[in-house]
Amino acid sequence: MHDMGGMQMPGMPKPARAKVAPKAKAKPRPAKPRTAAPAACPPEHAAMGHCSPPAATGEAMPAMHDMPGMAPASSPASTSAAAAAVGTDQPAGDAPPPAPPRDLAAARFYDPAAMAAADRRMRAEHGGMTFGQILFDLAEVQVRDGRDGLRWDGEGWYGGDIHRLVVKSEGDGSIDRIDRAEVQALYSRAIGPYVDLQGGLRQDLGAGAKRTYATIGVEGLAPYWFQVEGALFLSDKGDLLGRVQAYYDQRVTQRLILQPRAELNLAAQDVPASGIAAGLSEAELGLRLRYEIKREVAPYVGVSWQHRRRVTARDDAGGAALVLGVRGWF
Repeated sequence: MHDMGGMQMPGMPKPARAKVAPKAKAKPRPAKPRTAAPAACPPEHAAMGHCSPPAATGEAMPAMHDMPGMAPASSPASTSAAAAAVGTDQPAGDAPPPAPPRDLAAARFYDPAAMAAADRRMRAEHGGMTFGQILFDLAEVQVRDGRDGLRWDGEGWYGGDIHRLVVKSEGDGSIDRIDRAEVQALYSRAIGPYVDLQGGLRQDLGAGAKRTYATIGVEGLAPYWFQVEGALFLSDKGDLLGRVQAYYDQRVTQRLILQPRAELNLAAQDVPASGIAAGLSEAELGLRLRYEIKREVAPYVGVSWQHRRRVTARDDAGGAALVLGVRGWF
């Protein structure tokens, strides 16, 4: 260890060093001038014109298309690369999109039946699931001049994005009597991103005639976020009725919403058993301001105007009313 240069072990004596005779000083010689070595010029730099290759080498510089990874636009390599471009590498145009890949890495290890079942489940969980909702858009008390009443309008549905079962109900009456009520059971199918086609049955209840109707209609979202519904009803007695309604939710704040609403009922003929007159048999206009305590519960206050035409003019009813209610869904 003590023989290693620059190291001294503790507790060990220092070795004696031999005396070296001094060397005679040599006379300085004049330095010969040196010629600078030519700077290295890599072939790729020389091809780009950044430097010049040594003339003594005698080697020919490679052409641009001979260099790895580089090809001129007119070379066969660039032509074949452009022809092989796929997906987002393709030039801009109106060509159809490429087909999605069908080769799954897991298919090399699992049975095809197990892979098919897993694929169906994945697709169902990413857009094919079923949902349900029950919504009461109107559930209110109407305060009129000595003629207080009740009014409701709601629906429930269960299904997916395309096919659904829908149950609707609406009606009104006094505190101790249901004057008009109906229930609809409908099959709903999406025919567009914002429109559903619906068909099924409607059953009238309440104090009037208990008629059954075949129903067909549409429900959806119109431009500018208007929620619209339209339906035709053909009864088992041959009576043809129609209905159009629409409403719009105008947000005043994140929790305060103003909803104008309109509903029109029409009849192709008089229906004396139900007290319905031909033409525009009923019209209702309303304006309701609700406050969302949370999205599922929103009490509201507003005004409503209603007019009903009966078979005889003396039976016409309606008028303005103050409404108090709760909009809710779950």
